[in-house]
Amino acid sequence: MSEIWKLDAAEVAQKVTAGEISAIEATEQTLERLAGVNPMINAVVDEIPEQAMDEARKRDQALARGEKPGILHGVPVTVKVTVDQAGFATTNGLRLQKDHRAEVDSPVVTNLKQAGAVIVGRTNTPSFSMRWFTSNSLHGHTLNPRNNALTPGGSSGGAGAATAAGIGTIGHGTDIAGSIRYPAYACGVHGLRPTPGRIPAANLSLPERYISGQLAAVSGPLARSVEDIRLGYLAMSVESGLDPSWVPVPHDLGEYPKTVVVCTNPDGMATSALAAAEIQRAAECLEQAGWKIIEASIPSMRELAVHQLRLWFSEFTLDGGQAIYDEGNEEAIFVFEQGKEMLDRPTSLESLMETLQRRMYLARQWQQFLLQNTLLLCPISAEPPFPDMLDVRSAEDFRSVFAAQLTQVALPFVGVPAMSVCTKADHIPLGVQLVAARFREDILLDAAQAIEDTCGKAPTADI
Repeated sequence: MSEIWKLDAAEVAQKVTAGEISAIEATEQTLERLAGVNPMINAVVDEIPEQAMDEARKRDQALARGEKPGILHGVPVTVKVTVDQAGFATTNGLRLQKDHRAEVDSPVVTNLKQAGAVIVGRTNTPSFSMRWFTSNSLHGHTLNPRNNALTPGGSSGGAGAATAAGIGTIGHGTDIAGSIRYPAYACGVHGLRPTPGRIPAANLSLPERYISGQLAAVSGPLARSVEDIRLGYLAMSVESGLDPSWVPVPHDLGEYPKTVVVCTNPDGMATSALAAAEIQRAAECLEQAGWKIIEASIPSMRELAVHQLRLWFSEFTLDGGQAIYDEGNEEAIFVFEQGKEMLDRPTSLESLMETLQRRMYLARQWQQFLLQNTLLLCPISAEPPFPDMLDVRSAEDFRSVFAAQLTQVALPFVGVPAMSVCTKADHIPLGVQLVAARFREDILLDAAQAIEDTCGKAPTADI
């Protein structure tokens, strides 16, 4: 039998549907891969082999009955420990939530199952999912399978590491400030942050999220190929009555001018030579595919980041961040306190209302820019993937990390979709970021495919 675990999701689904392989075979190989490499990287923190094999058996039985297969029929995937999966704890990397078991699947889990996917495990996240590094006191430390000295990213660091290592073809992640896009970058895979409202969300085991999560947090896929990102996105985005914010917008919104604005240093961000070179390379790929590079001034990202920080910390004024102190994770406490120090003014009802009012103006400004220019090509980060745990070495290191992540923090504030596209998946992974107008994920996927056609798909990590 060939190495099924190395195949793309599209290939696995096609072969299972055609009867060339079974869902059981695909799942068995993925579980063997998990058992072989996960102890080295700690990406999957809930291993569920018996449940996975039972689901795979059901997929094969459904085919045998002549039922119509889903677009991910028999495809092994992972989901993040931040979403409800019936029978498992929605921990968010917290000891405080280690016994907090869900009774009902979240919509994204339901949608993956209905598409025929087989969930083989649940992936790690930092405490409170609030870092670009992945470590916590409950599940431990996740390492980057391409280079253990580098961060796997965060907060979907487990998803990025698992996907790069071949533990599932598609990893589910969440993103409120780069938590899909940055792990994809650090681990040498692709990652899509869709428009809020595209993929339904609901964790019935927990209280509803506050306003920053409702406005900016999304689920999305990480994968080694653009086609798998497309499939994961389509599978996850099916309507659910559990989410009143889900928006019934078609996935293909028609023709568009193939024009792209290239910005290496948004708002004067000090982009490294390595990151800048990949942006230039991606621009050349797009030109070869018929895209026209145009000149235009992009709206401010720094103001977006200022307001996003205000929005996050407005939530903590309710109890002074007591849950963070109760959890007792020193790294999380350090990050929280450093973030507070970076606020431009104390959080208050007045600052929250001002931020929400300003958000509409800034979102309109960005939507107009993207409608007029179609696509923005910019850095994912100003730096190559950081040395692991850099953010907690000192206050100065924390600030340098935060400064490099301007685009990660800024863009979710105005609700636009963005995609991290891997251009180099070696010892130091690199990539670029694509940004389009709201609900134009089709543009992102088309442009990403043009880049991948030249740069190639991301291989599985050699561990």
